[in-house]
Amino acid sequence: MSDFFEEIVEVRKTAELIHDEDAMQEIYDALAEQISESLSDSRPLLLPVMLGGLYLCGQLMSRLDFPLEIDYLHATRYRDKLQGDDLYWPVSPSDKISGRTVLLIDDILDQGVTLSGIIENLKMSGAEDIQSVVLSTKQCSRPLEVDVTFRGVNVPDRYVFGCGMDYKGYWRNLPQIYAVA
Repeated sequence: MSDFFEEIVEVRKTAELIHDEDAMQEIYDALAEQISESLSDSRPLLLPVMLGGLYLCGQLMSRLDFPLEIDYLHATRYRDKLQGDDLYWPVSPSDKISGRTVLLIDDILDQGVTLSGIIENLKMSGAEDIQSVVLSTKQCSRPLEVDVTFRGVNVPDRYVFGCGMDYKGYWRNLPQIYAVA
């Protein structure tokens, strides 16, 4: 077994469980209820931010009982690293955005740089209304305050993974949220 793979396995063994699976299911239910109240009559375009927003989008879609469309974008600062860099756009938003109500779906609000950059891009692309949902909000100071419409859980100012968030590209598939020890 490679040292890298051993590190990936070990990080989960030593990580602290922050939110268990039952708590996360309750959060998905509550977020879906809030989103339904706000967007059920707006024919929204769901726009998960790859890769982290994919997990939350899947959890929400099965709980939203109204007409919606889905597309995606891929903007990242991390690229499987533990520290952020400049905003990089592997996939830009499509032309479906203009004149639409958009629900931007992301895994975590950390420094606010990625989310604010994406929101600015959506405004320039002609979105009529931009609402956002983040699964987790890191309890840290932010250089940019971002107006997030719907928030799931708070997480400590540590590196977290699970529920769409990764550790060096792995563990997005976990149904719980962990913090690196």
